[in-house]
Amino acid sequence: MRWKRVQSTDVIDQRAGGGLPGGGRVAIPGGLGITGILIYLAISLLSGGGGSAVGGVDDPFGGSAQAPGVQSPHGIPASQDPDRDLKDFSVYVFERTQQVWQKTLTDEGKPYQHAKLVLYRGGVQTGCGSATSAVGPFYCPADQRVYLDLSFYGDMQNQLGASGDFAWAYVIAHEMGHHVQQQLGTSDQVSTAQRDHPDQRNQLSVRLELQADCYAGVWAKTVYKELQPGDIEEAMTASRAVGDDRLQKQATGSVNPDTFTHGTSAQRAKWFKRGQQSGQPADCDTFSGDV
Repeated sequence: MRWKRVQSTDVIDQRAGGGLPGGGRVAIPGGLGITGILIYLAISLLSGGGGSAVGGVDDPFGGSAQAPGVQSPHGIPASQDPDRDLKDFSVYVFERTQQVWQKTLTDEGKPYQHAKLVLYRGGVQTGCGSATSAVGPFYCPADQRVYLDLSFYGDMQNQLGASGDFAWAYVIAHEMGHHVQQQLGTSDQVSTAQRDHPDQRNQLSVRLELQADCYAGVWAKTVYKELQPGDIEEAMTASRAVGDDRLQKQATGSVNPDTFTHGTSAQRAKWFKRGQQSGQPADCDTFSGDV
């Protein structure tokens, strides 16, 4: 994927200071689903799926947390930052995705509030509580922020077999899909339905996640002129890599469909491809019929 560096006021680099007030151990909604490969037995099987509970991080910044956007005097100069290229690419994809959805919703006469991107390593405090890198990328609707632990880029290649820049772009676009769901009220509707029908909690979660995959595909359709050979396949590989069946098999050696919360590898690839081929958010209705 061809890209260029951009600057954004919607990005917070936690390695350069910047903390968010958060509570204790809570469930983090809107994750990509890779928690299964890292802490599946400890979390997913015991909690019964849905949003994954995560271990608390009492003070991930060593007592020096500041308000979002405030630069730390101990921040790494950009020219010396080993993560500079990954950060710049993440910002570029995030901004392009944000522009697409802002225009799409505005053209439909719907309000749109900007999401923010938080880049961090190790642990982070969020509006949804504390999270560690084990949780993977996630979106917190309480503060409308996408959280990316930069170490997950290596995890995708080394643990999930999903390498490449566009695989990373898929991750960001998926989490931005959750922001779109929050803006449209879909997330709240699903939460209400899960409370009213607890026996359908996991099935509803699967449909929500597959819709976010489809929304990621819708974004991918808009950048076709920037794509290089193999880019879409990288995203397809990434979507298959985080299927519940594949992650469970890799983590435990067996598969339990009753605990699925994000969809199978085939489902995730199917809905990403549907969005990418159509480019129409209306074709991402995962709540009607079979998925």
